[in-house]
Amino acid sequence: MSTPTISRQRLTALVPYAFVAVPLAYLGVFMFWPLMRQMWMSLTDTRLMNPTKGDFIGLENYRHLLADPQFYTSLHVTVVYTLLTVIFGVGLGTISALAINRPFPGRTIVRAVLLFGWAVPNVAATLIWLWIYNGPSGVANELTEWLGLGRVQWLTSIDMALPSIMIVTVWQVAPFVMLVMLAALQSVPDEVREAARVDGADALNVFRNVTLPYILPTMQLVSLLVAVWSIRRFEIIYLLTGGGPIGSTSTLVVQIRLTAFEDYDLGLASAYGAVGLVLALLVALVHFIFERRRARVMSK
Repeated sequence: MSTPTISRQRLTALVPYAFVAVPLAYLGVFMFWPLMRQMWMSLTDTRLMNPTKGDFIGLENYRHLLADPQFYTSLHVTVVYTLLTVIFGVGLGTISALAINRPFPGRTIVRAVLLFGWAVPNVAATLIWLWIYNGPSGVANELTEWLGLGRVQWLTSIDMALPSIMIVTVWQVAPFVMLVMLAALQSVPDEVREAARVDGADALNVFRNVTLPYILPTMQLVSLLVAVWSIRRFEIIYLLTGGGPIGSTSTLVVQIRLTAFEDYDLGLASAYGAVGLVLALLVALVHFIFERRRARVMSK
């Protein structure tokens, strides 16, 4: 009589593994296997015209990267673009969440309008901003002329191209951050804030000592997501500038496309991808270090 019981217990113990097996299989087939193939390809001289017959050349592609000034330009553009997108995207999204978290007439309509940038598909958003940045008839230049600043070469100037792309990215990222931070703000107990106000704390002290500790874990997580998305972002940059002018907006992902499909060098493009992967892992590592430190402080 005990055998069926033992078998049933074993089956019950295997249920979690059965649920985990399906997503693990999916990740293995569609993520880890292609990733391993890319890492191997970065050690070969594979060409786009003959992608199945690349010879093993070791670290030659990485040596080529380290000797190529364009690699350092792309790496610098990627880091600056990611860092500023996180700062302004998360900052603006958090401020927006704090603003609309208070009740006021028309709050639902304001929330819907602020989410527009996130809801619009990337290609459609890019077409909208191409019209806004248009030199002869764009809204942006009409505004600068009205302000007496003259016309600005938003996407064709080396100095303005990257900031222009950052504006578009922040316009898309901030609504998502606002939505997530708004959900985090709902978790802050009202009685704790009221107690701080009764004790004489002003709005700034209430935010710093009460609200911020509650929403800080969410802010760190959304910063990680925005950073990884910025490192991987391709379509907005490529459709707006194609990586130009003179490589001033060519991130690592854009450089992968140019190297693979214009220079036909899949091996070198894979090496660019490996560097991008390392950069994303470093961002995730920084997040987990801060998270562990915060957990230690909270446990004391």
